[in-house]
Amino acid sequence: MSKLRCHISISLDGYVAGPNQSEENPLGEGGESLHDWVVPLAAFREAHGGEGGEANPSTSVFEEANANIGAAIMGRNMFGPIGGGAWDEQWKGWWGDEPPYHYPVFIVTHHPRESVQMKGGTTYHFVTDGIESALDQAKKAAGDKDVMLWGGGDIARQYLAAGLLDELELHVVPILLGGGSRLLDNTNVRLEQIRAVEAPGVAHLKYRIVP
Repeated sequence: MSKLRCHISISLDGYVAGPNQSEENPLGEGGESLHDWVVPLAAFREAHGGEGGEANPSTSVFEEANANIGAAIMGRNMFGPIGGGAWDEQWKGWWGDEPPYHYPVFIVTHHPRESVQMKGGTTYHFVTDGIESALDQAKKAAGDKDVMLWGGGDIARQYLAAGLLDELELHVVPILLGGGSRLLDNTNVRLEQIRAVEAPGVAHLKYRIVP
């Protein structure tokens, strides 16, 4: 059965993006450091059209996170631009003409927009009737594969609070951001730990959501 999974980097004080997010600094002040563990990986660089890199215990975590995905969901703030509002039709996300997803991505938004087909198999669909509708559409598109909830913090928190998330993997980075977008505020869910992996600059904590 298709699952809704979420893998997200988080600071020790619970933030998935730093303060003062902007188009020039989409992850906020200090937020780029949340991904220092993944950028050096050869597997990450290959997935984004790069070369070189290293292998360490994070490699298998990254590869597992990206396996068996048939569709994805993300919030408007993650897709951008920061601040939302009516669409500028020229805006097609942060990832250029060939995004790294290669499957349908469903953007939860208040503002209607026609689907946008990108190079490499990524198609963005814009969902205006809520998180459950986005999940239904994504599961139909994914077929027997899983749906990945890529973030950001607000939309992930909504799916957690609604009891719709099946698995959550936190990539806990030893930094303190002091403000920004929090993931686990105002949520009341039970988590069963599946595993913990220690790696350079990060601890990977994987949980199953207990109904």
